[in-house]
Amino acid sequence: MKKHIYLMRHGESEYNAKKIVQGHIDTSLTEIGFKQAKLAGEFLKDKGIKKVISSDLKRAYQTAKIVSEILNVALLTDNRIREMHFGTWEGMSYDYIYQNHIEDFHNWLSNPVKYPLPKQESIESFEKRLKLFLEDVSNHDEDNILVVGHGGSIQGLLCISFGISFENLWKFKHNNTGISLIEVKNGEFEVKFINMSYHLEKMEEKSIVML
Repeated sequence: MKKHIYLMRHGESEYNAKKIVQGHIDTSLTEIGFKQAKLAGEFLKDKGIKKVISSDLKRAYQTAKIVSEILNVALLTDNRIREMHFGTWEGMSYDYIYQNHIEDFHNWLSNPVKYPLPKQESIESFEKRLKLFLEDVSNHDEDNILVVGHGGSIQGLLCISFGISFENLWKFKHNNTGISLIEVKNGEFEVKFINMSYHLEKMEEKSIVML
């Protein structure tokens, strides 16, 4: 039996709008973020989704709750799909990073395994929790499941599905409420598409791609 696991990033959060690094900092959705979640829910109505699983962080849970109510399906939380903890960079503005740590930032984006941030969650720990989550959700009974997470956690799940190193974690990008799809068949993963965001074309204001 084929299983479809939809991956969706949360809607725009307060710190996305302010261009501040979040990680485990627990911020709410903005008005735009709530609108994005509603549009995503409407788009997903005909996908046969039977369950929504969300990160326990507020910005993801608020997004998932809106979508699950539109789809009229159960909503569960799982802290294994939280965003990576970005260490001492959490709470920093991107303006400050660009002015004071631009080389470190570019190195980290190009290879977060070789160039970790100060005191960040280890890549090994991050990868392990995502692998365990993906293994578990692949064995759920439902054949169509939506996972609502974060840029890093979703892109980590894609790295696992592609069978590539987490050195490539930031080679992918997800808009707020951007959707990717993994197909699981006989224990094998196939990525069908990445960062589909047609539903956002209905909005005048586009979301900001931030961590």
